[in-house]
This record gives sequence, C-alpha cells and structure tokens, in this order.
Amino acid sequence: MIASISRSPYTYKGRFVGKDCGIEEGPLGSVSRVFLCVILISLLLPAAAPAQAASRLRLEDSEVLFSTMAALNACGYDQDVQDSLPLRVQIRGEVQRAMATIDAQNALERLCKFYGDHRQGDAARTASQYISLALYLGEPPAFTPTVKEADLPPDAIYVLGFVPLLQNFYITAELHKVWLKHLPEYERLIEHLHGPVNDALVATDLYLRRPLSGYQQHGFVVYVELLMAPGQVNSRNYSDDYYMVLAPDAKAQIPVEKVRHTYLHYVFDPKTQQRAQTLDRLAPLLKTVKEAPMDQAYKDDVGLLLNESLIRAIEAHLLGGSKGNESLERDAVDSAMKEGFVLTRYFYDALTQFRKGEVGLDQAYPDWLHFIDLDREVKRANNVEFARTATPELVRATRKKVSMNDLAENALASRNADAAEKFAKVALENKEDPGRAMFILARASVLQKNIDQAKTYFEQTLQNTQDTHMIAWSHIYLGRIFDLKKDREAARQQYQAALDSKDPASDTRAAAEKGLAKP
Repeated sequence: MIASISRSPYTYKGRFVGKDCGIEEGPLGSVSRVFLCVILISLLLPAAAPAQAASRLRLEDSEVLFSTMAALNACGYDQDVQDSLPLRVQIRGEVQRAMATIDAQNALERLCKFYGDHRQGDAARTASQYISLALYLGEPPAFTPTVKEADLPPDAIYVLGFVPLLQNFYITAELHKVWLKHLPEYERLIEHLHGPVNDALVATDLYLRRPLSGYQQHGFVVYVELLMAPGQVNSRNYSDDYYMVLAPDAKAQIPVEKVRHTYLHYVFDPKTQQRAQTLDRLAPLLKTVKEAPMDQAYKDDVGLLLNESLIRAIEAHLLGGSKGNESLERDAVDSAMKEGFVLTRYFYDALTQFRKGEVGLDQAYPDWLHFIDLDREVKRANNVEFARTATPELVRATRKKVSMNDLAENALASRNADAAEKFAKVALENKEDPGRAMFILARASVLQKNIDQAKTYFEQTLQNTQDTHMIAWSHIYLGRIFDLKKDREAARQQYQAALDSKDPASDTRAAAEKGLAKP
C-alpha cells in the first residue's frame, strides 16, 4: 500500500439505551429498567464488527495489473499511447527488448494469438475483460485465481485461458525485473495523485455531512496503472468491494470526478441493499423507463435505478461549486432524466433542502426514500422525452446476489430486530446457511428482550453450524443467559465451552475468560 485514507470504527455510546429500551418512569422505576436494559444490550455488543474489520480506502499499484497490461501492450494494445506519460513508451520498449530469447518469443507469440482471438469491438472493451480477470488473480508468477471459476464475472471467464500464457510470458520476459525498476516511479506517481483524490473524497463527505471516520464493511481501492490508456477508466463492484483501475494522462492527472462517482456508489449501494420494502414499493417505476437509452440493468433493478439517480443528483449539485450554479446544475439533471434516471429531479430537490439544513446523511437518507411520492414520480417519468443515447455507466456491478442472511445482518446492525427476524426466517426456508440464520434469530431475540427464545436459537445454532466463531459466541451468550437466570454452574460450563471451541479471535477469549471469572 502506498497511500491510504483510513476509516476507524464507530464506538458505541450510552445515549441510545433510553431510546431503544423505552425507558420511562413507572411502577418499576427508571433505575431498574435501565439496569435490565444495560444487561440485555451487553449481550448483543460483542457481536458488533471488530475494529480490525474497518474498511480501508486505498490508492495502490499492482504488479498483477502491471504484468497484465505489459502483456497487452506487447501484443499491440496502444490505445491513447500518445496521450500517456512518457514512461509508458519507455516500459513498452524495455519489454520488447526483453523478447530476445527464443523462449520469450514463443511465449509472446502464443499470448498474442490468444489476445487476437479474444478481441472485442474496440481496444477499451478488449482491455477491460483482462482487467476484470487481473482483479481476481493472486501474486505473480503463479497468478492463481483467488475465487472459483463459477464466481468470476463473465468477461473474466471469457479470457481465463490467458492465465497460463501470462505465467510463461512473465517468467521468460523477466517482467519482475522491469516492475522493480519502475516501482519507485509508480510510488512517486501515487503519492502525487493522493492529494487530489483525498481532497475530492473528503469534500464529498463534508457535502454529505458524512462522518469522516466510521465503520464500513466494504472497501474501496483505486489502482493506478500507467500502461493503460489514460482515457480509459475501469470501475468494478465485486460483492462488497469497489475497485477502480485508471491511468494518468501526459500531465500526470486523473479524472477525479470519476473517482468520486465510484466513491458515491461505495457510499450508497450498501444503504440501498438494506431497503427491500422501499425497493418493492418503487418497482412500478421500471415500467416507465423501458424505452430509455440507459443500460438494461437499470431497467431490471429499481435499486440500481434509484442509486444512479441519487448519484447524478449529487453530481449536479457539486457542478455548481460552493456558491452554486442553478442553470448548470439543472442542465445536468435534465440530461440524467433524459437518459432514464427518472428520480434525479426528486433527489436534486431533496438535496437542495438538505444543503440548507444541518442533519447528516445518515439521518436524511431514510427520509429521502420515505417521502418519494410514487404516483407523482411515475407521472413525471411518463412525461420525459428520452434521449437516443446515454453515457456509459462507470461502475460495472458483478456483485453476487444478496442473500437473505446478508439482509438480516444488515437489519440487525441497524437494530431493526423485526426485519432481521423476517429475513433470517426466509433464509431458513431457503435452506441458506441455517446455522447463521439461527445465530441472527438469537441476537434478534435479545434485542426483542425475549431471552428464553434467544436461548433456544443459540442452542439450535450450535446444532447447525461448524463455524468456530458462531459456536464460541453462542456459548458466551448462553453463559450470560444462565448468569441472568442465576445458574452459575451452567454459565461456567458455557464459558469453558467457548474457550474449548478454539476460536482464534482475541475478543472471544477475553469475553469467555471474563465470564468464567465472575457472573
């Protein structure tokens, strides 16, 4: 890692106790209710995300991407070479001179035949499929795929046969020597680019009044690869993680606005995935965009449509700068609407009010979705005269289908026990990792203050999983429940069982040892 923007985890604060537990004066008195609440909440807190899981926002280089693009350049990929940094031409020449041996020439010939047989309509699309593959490859010289073939995106599967050819080319051309020679120049370039990228993303967070530190499960990595055409930007969303691969131009600059666009997906995509009921309500909007010129994915997935509309609205506001330029901003909104992103106008108006207020993104976002008047937006969309073409979407989503357990975990993280219970029960019906579903149901029951039901679900978790972390924490929870029931011997047995599970996490051992020491 060359340069990084770190995000530290949120910490829990006592203020939520009263709200979530409904503390009020009554026959029991507020003190005893607080005491009970603190006990119940303490059962749940260890399941929160650990600090080491905090996401990392990074600007990096990659020898895998360098090797992949060096191979393509050697086979004639020269898109925008005249607009690239001079270093690209220099490296191309060094790689060509390394082809002096018969073995290297044979390796290059086989590699280039494969490259020629897998060309797409243009150089950018051709290179894009190899970039997709490279993001899934391990370190050279093995370049071993990091996931099963079935989990690769379709364009990467199409060129999977490139891997053994790349292995041979890497070794015979001694690419590692070329990489090490120019690594300091990559590092200096990344250090130079870090400032503009950092400034853009911090400014975006400030505009959204988004915490500059906070826990987030997914990551955002920007790879700088100068052997790629500077006019080409590849963004990918793989499962929970976001990647960009781009090259600087001849002036060592990159399109920061495209980095920001991907970053906004990084911010909003997970939020949208947690709003299943809202998406169901807005699904009729898809009927209004059948003739729009945008990619088919937006016509099939209302979540993608909603997110891109919101992002286009934010970008329109940012066009005007701190003082705003209403004419420029509204032109951008109109353009987005004509491409088919029919909620852009709604979100633009909502953001206009947001800029005048003081609440942050986390408080405003649920209201933005709640107050969408579906009938009004359908009527507005039906009155849009769509353009003939649309701007190609920057972020290509290859995320796996979101599981019911994932949705349940998200709901639980938001302390929505009812939704977590609903999604987890659907996961059980679908036979989707029953152990994990039981573990979610158990923690949801804790939030609902139903300790007997929680005990049953934790016991069922132990019967349905071999995951040492879930096993250990189920025993810890059960130990605490037995302590609440004043059955100290049963509690000690559970804490010891947690230790015996051999879960390597330090917080697991600490919690179990604390439970053994005292109730």
